Amino acid sequence: MDTIAKEDKINFDKVWIMFQETDKKFQETDKQLKELGKQIGGLGNKFGSYTEGLFYPSLKKILSNKFKVTNIIRNSTANIGNNNIEIDVVGYTNGSINSAFIVEIKSHLLEKHIGQTLNILEKFRTFFPEHKDKKLFGMIASVTFTEELKELVLDNGLYFAQIHDDTFKLDIPDEFVPRQF
Repeated sequence: MDTIAKEDKINFDKVWIMFQETDKKFQETDKQLKELGKQIGGLGNKFGSYTEGLFYPSLKKILSNKFKVTNIIRNSTANIGNNNIEIDVVGYTNGSINSAFIVEIKSHLLEKHIGQTLNILEKFRTFFPEHKDKKLFGMIASVTFTEELKELVLDNGLYFAQIHDDTFKLDIPDEFVPRQF
């Protein structure tokens, strides 16, 4: 074997070994990234639950005092076949007021959350037929948001609550007219 052919063989073997080692490291990195993604997702869910729990008392006061709601349920879920609906807070009252309020709590409001809330409101009576005769209203409560998103919430006829001095307060203009769903 001549010297050049021998050097090429040695270089090919070295490159092949390096390629295998690199491939193994990529596989390990991919595995670590997937695990990190799971952990971040879990942390996001925990932060959302923390936000909901932290501000539930102030939302309960808003629903009770402002809207005369007598029944308030956290983390309400319903299933029909393979379809389900999850609602952060459902408040309702019977009698002459006969209304229900759907509240979605967001630590960081995104445009998609407004669409999700509207979707929940549209499906509510299907999943909760015991409330089919009630006037239905929606509310989004958020810790962080942009003014544009707040306006979009209001433009869709949803009540808006924001954090102020560690409690949620309704933040709606005097001329606000809520949409009845």
